[in-house]
Amino acid sequence: MPKVKKVSASRKRKKRFIKLAKGYRGGRSRLYRTARETVQRALAYATRDRKVRKRDFRRLWIARINAAAKQNGISYSRFMDGLNKSKIIIDRKMLAELAVNDEKAFKRLVKMAKEMLTK
Repeated sequence: MPKVKKVSASRKRKKRFIKLAKGYRGGRSRLYRTARETVQRALAYATRDRKVRKRDFRRLWIARINAAAKQNGISYSRFMDGLNKSKIIIDRKMLAELAVNDEKAFKRLVKMAKEMLTK
């Protein structure tokens, strides 16, 4: 009986990793073992960083809202507390957008928040 060779399956598996490693420097893009290690690590980082990106954007939005609120004479926490008490439901992404691009609307929100805090 002839010897069975599994060349096509292993070649396909190796080509998949080499293809994913395209653009890496040196042996990382050409040598199977290093390419596989690098690709697996890169995929793990990509999975983790999809979660981290959401945290980073939330931190950025809060920093922008805080800066705009301070310019209007109120702290971030008091501003958010005032919005919650006045039943204004608007997410931080939109608040940050207003703080950067529409200062008049943001000032109105600050005014409403301050009014609810003084009551």
